[in-house]
Amino acid sequence: MTRPLVVVGDALLDRDVTGVVGRVAPDAPVPVLDERSAAERPGGAGLAALLAAAQETEVALVTGLADDAGGARLAELVTAAGIELYPIRLPGATAEKIRLRAGGQTLLRLDRGGDPQPPGEPPEAVLELLSRARAVLVSDYGRGLLRQPTLRAALAGATAPVVWDPHPRGAAAVPGARLATPNLAELRQLTGDAGTGPALSTATRAGQELRRRWRIGAVAVTTGPDGAVLCHSGTAPLVVPPPSTVAHVEDTCGAGDRFAATAALALADGASVAEAVQAAVGAASAYVAAGGAAGLHRAPEQPSPRAAGEELVAKVRADGGTVVATGGCFDILHAGHLATLQAARRLGDCLVVCLNSDRSVRGLKGPERPVNPEQDRARLLAALDCVDAVVVFDEPTPHQVLARLRPDVWVKGGDYAGDGAPELPEAELVRRWGGRVVTVPFLAGRSTTGTISAARQRGLHLVKGAV
Repeated sequence: MTRPLVVVGDALLDRDVTGVVGRVAPDAPVPVLDERSAAERPGGAGLAALLAAAQETEVALVTGLADDAGGARLAELVTAAGIELYPIRLPGATAEKIRLRAGGQTLLRLDRGGDPQPPGEPPEAVLELLSRARAVLVSDYGRGLLRQPTLRAALAGATAPVVWDPHPRGAAAVPGARLATPNLAELRQLTGDAGTGPALSTATRAGQELRRRWRIGAVAVTTGPDGAVLCHSGTAPLVVPPPSTVAHVEDTCGAGDRFAATAALALADGASVAEAVQAAVGAASAYVAAGGAAGLHRAPEQPSPRAAGEELVAKVRADGGTVVATGGCFDILHAGHLATLQAARRLGDCLVVCLNSDRSVRGLKGPERPVNPEQDRARLLAALDCVDAVVVFDEPTPHQVLARLRPDVWVKGGDYAGDGAPELPEAELVRRWGGRVVTVPFLAGRSTTGTISAARQRGLHLVKGAV
């Protein structure tokens, strides 16, 4: 018997109508939208299930379904995405949200379906499903499904981790839920907190209040472009910023669903709540950057570091700028490295760091190196203001990456500076395209090898002292 991620909540039918506005209506001061395309997708808990299924995991959806054309279409879309559907009878009409969009903006949203009606009793298959779930994601959209007593009792008795994505008009989380994921505006409405003072203070104060009131493990307050604030049993909240800034946001619809779904899957795989929230922030940021719900069927553009570096070089060169490059292992980033990088950056209009891969470092330095993996080394370098791009290369020398980038200036420091120093092995190559090879001052006494040696000696002295 399989153990899927089970999404429980109010599913909606979403329809995006996209067109072009070129005139104002003659009978009213409103824009006229000339429809060019329309797309339907599951919304609400249906979208949360869709986003979870996109992460290549088995997903089941428990939701109320009305006996109408909208309900039939919603069921068709859900099952077509490979999601197991467990419907609960829902009186009335299917809730629909129709967005009219132009130029990447929503002009108007039309809601259909009327006031929600109380759902029927969940069938035995739903209760059995919840008893064997890997994790449960409750996606409450305030239409009453989560107030159903039998369903709530089954959720309260679930042994799998429960993540509760609440709605201001929805039900309280069941006691013992592992994590709740309101956004800041929802949190204010749920607690009645007016939100005076900085957002971090509000998120912490109201998040802890909600955690105590609902008797749950933790509350992760999503704060849009600022990431999330995790309120737990500890005295200090965990602030999780996004991995990068999203330059332009077309549509944030579904970002909260992506956050909650990712957190639930991480908890299902044994992650701590803190680890789950960090993964969720990264996933939600990437989702928004890729266009949100509108980009679900569009492959996100994720250029490799190599492509990004070459693109930067091409742009700077097209603008008549000077491309500067330097290279090395940068195993333990220290003040000597920083001095070299800052000096190199001042020589041109961009600085590209050619970074030895882990395999390359092992070949040069021995099996005990590098101390830090290439992903960490690249991330630290890229975070420096003086570094514009990092390109990792796998060869023993940077010759191949230099031949691709063809920098105007190749910079080194350290042992290659001073009278009588050997010529750089890359010098002849760089001169072939008219590039210059220079050295820059370095800080004496700073080296990675020296730092590692000193750390080992220090550890040895501590051990001897303990004996």
